[in-house]
Amino acid sequence: MAVNRSGARRKRGTHLDASAPLVLDTRELGRRPGSMRIVQRVVSAPSRTGLDLIAIPAGGELELDLRMESVVEGVLVSGTIRGQAGGECSRCLQPLGQTVQVQLTELYAYPDSATERTTESDEVRRVTDDLIDLTEAVTDAVALELPLQPLCAEDCAGLCAECGVRIAIAEPGHGHETMDPRWAALSAKFGGPSTQDPSTTNNSTASGAFTDVEEK
Repeated sequence: MAVNRSGARRKRGTHLDASAPLVLDTRELGRRPGSMRIVQRVVSAPSRTGLDLIAIPAGGELELDLRMESVVEGVLVSGTIRGQAGGECSRCLQPLGQTVQVQLTELYAYPDSATERTTESDEVRRVTDDLIDLTEAVTDAVALELPLQPLCAEDCAGLCAECGVRIAIAEPGHGHETMDPRWAALSAKFGGPSTQDPSTTNNSTASGAFTDVEEK
């Protein structure tokens, strides 16, 4: 059993449900090479299809515009599948959407074909009981089409590392005062932040004391 990029496990030799949204019946097509059938329909995605940060949700609409063609070794399926993916920006975590359109060109081998007999089970798709299942092909194609790190905008500045606010909506000049950790205890004791370098302060104090001595 193999695992594709989207994490879906590939199952071979299982019974197909003819009523499943991405299962096509080839019986009307026949096995005469050159026979062709157009498939145009809107179906619901059987499961979440895509990547961790962005995917077509389970139940989301998939528009199929396909052609099934009978060839010597099996059924060639070609055409496009279109859907709407949703997710979040990888930088600022804001919701985003993306229209996904993938191109399919897949051969489904007949059980008694030379292709089926000579090819490893995980390297070729198959016609099973005159049915072909597009689920795996669609899952793979959508996963390859979607970005691994989706962005709401190419120049998205992300989140402030200090407070987590979105930089895009932060006030102009948004920033945070940084305190020298050596002064943290004094700041907590006297109720006021300080960013002054203690070494500088010590030098200044010492210099002032020396000056006072000389004036006396």
